[in-house]
Amino acid sequence: MSALIETRALTRQDERRQVLLLQPTDFILNPSDRISITGASGSGKSVFLRALALLDAPTSGQILWNGQPISNAEIPHYRCHISYLSQRPALIEGTVEDNLRFPFSLKTSRKRSFDLKAVTTLLGHAGKAPDFLAKNAADLSGGESQVVSLIRTLQLNPEVLLLDEPTAALDPTSSREVEALIDAWFAGDNARACIWVSHDLDQAQRMSRIHLHMNAGVLSGATQP
Repeated sequence: MSALIETRALTRQDERRQVLLLQPTDFILNPSDRISITGASGSGKSVFLRALALLDAPTSGQILWNGQPISNAEIPHYRCHISYLSQRPALIEGTVEDNLRFPFSLKTSRKRSFDLKAVTTLLGHAGKAPDFLAKNAADLSGGESQVVSLIRTLQLNPEVLLLDEPTAALDPTSSREVEALIDAWFAGDNARACIWVSHDLDQAQRMSRIHLHMNAGVLSGATQP
């Protein structure tokens, strides 16, 4: 089985300051990989994840998806399969259900439809009852907002999750709800893969089988937790 994502000498430079934020990085993400990346703030963890998500264009090097380079025309399709979740969820006005239906109004997902049963199952994994769908997004706590943001992504069945400290601002209960959702997503298909950037070493141990470390833009240390 070929790698889901591979990088070859991938770099990212801050053009304004002329500083290399990500040193040339060779990396492979295989199906079923659960990888955590830890490191100090400013070490390049988020820079690497955003480059993988093609949210910030790499300065040099290459990203391969299923063994092939990604053309500009393919980037929206790529982002449907390789999903990035940030620390701060961005929700639209309206109810939780409005937010979960929103992706299906976008061009990339118009051929798909909202599945209430699947969403209700996902809510259950996070300890939420079906009536949670009627809550106003403006009234949600930070943890609830992150659960909604994650379910909005998971319902689209991505191949890969790129999780950029999604629980850093959450209380322990909300963090465990997010972790439960990720575990349930993995259980649904063993070909899926995940990279979890975290400051929490205990969480990194719980949520990954491969632990990498980032320091001054250098990714290193494939160890088995």
